Amino acid sequence: MDNPFSLAGKKGLIVGIANDNSIAYGCARYFRRMGAELAITYLNDKAKPHVEPLATELDALLLGPCDVRESGQLKGVYDRLAEDWDKLDFCLHSIAYAPMADLHAPVVDCSREGFSMAMDVSCHSFLRMAQYAAPLMTEGGTMLTVSFYGGRKVVEHYNMMGPVKAALESATKYMAADLGERGIRVHAISPGPLQTRAASGIDRFDELLEAAAKRAPQRHLVTIDDCGALAAFLVSDGAKAMTGSTFFVDGGYHIMG
Repeated sequence: MDNPFSLAGKKGLIVGIANDNSIAYGCARYFRRMGAELAITYLNDKAKPHVEPLATELDALLLGPCDVRESGQLKGVYDRLAEDWDKLDFCLHSIAYAPMADLHAPVVDCSREGFSMAMDVSCHSFLRMAQYAAPLMTEGGTMLTVSFYGGRKVVEHYNMMGPVKAALESATKYMAADLGERGIRVHAISPGPLQTRAASGIDRFDELLEAAAKRAPQRHLVTIDDCGALAAFLVSDGAKAMTGSTFFVDGGYHIMG
C-alpha cells in the first residue's frame, strides 16, 4: 500500500518565508522532506537575499516576488505556476501585516485605513490565493493559512490582529464549504507564540513568550518544525477526509482557562 503521508509527486506554493525563523520556512522544510516540490515567494528586493538561499536549500523549482499589496503580483505568481506546472496540490498562506501605530494602539483607537490594510494583507489575500489556486488544483488540493489564539480569546497587546485572525479563521470555514465539492481542503494552523519577524512587532512580545511557556501544559514553546510536521500531515492524503478546521500546535496552551 502506498504511504498516505508521503508528499512525493505533490507541488505546492509557499507564501510568507522571510528568514530561517519563519513558520513558513518550517513548513516548507517538512513539505520538502516528505517529497513535495515547491515554489517560493519573497516580499521584495530587500527580502530576496534572506529567502533565496533557503529556496536553494529546498530545491525550489520557482522563486519570485509577491507583495499582495501590489496590484497584479499575486496573480502573476499563479500565472507563472500555470505556465510551468501541470497542476498545483497545495498552498501555504503565512503572511500578516498591520501598521505599527495601529498594532500598538487599543482596538478602539486603530485607524480605518490601518484596519483595512491588516484585513486585506492578513485575511483577504488568502481568499485571493484560493481563487487563483482552485483552477490549478485539477486533482484537488489543500489551502493552509496561519492563525493565532488571539483570534479567539483576548491576548494582551495582540490588539487589532485579534479581530483580523478571527476573520481569517471564519474565512477558512467558508472557503472549505465553497471548495469542498472540488476536492479542495482548507485549514488554519494556530501555533503558540514563536519568535518570528512578524511577531517582533507585537508590543511586549517577550512577556507573551514567557507566559506561554509557563502556562502551556507541556511547559515549553513550540518550534517551526512542530508547525511543519502538522502542515505536512494536513497536505498529505492521510488527511483527505478533513477540512474547515483550525488546528492548534501550542503545547496545549489553548485549553487553559
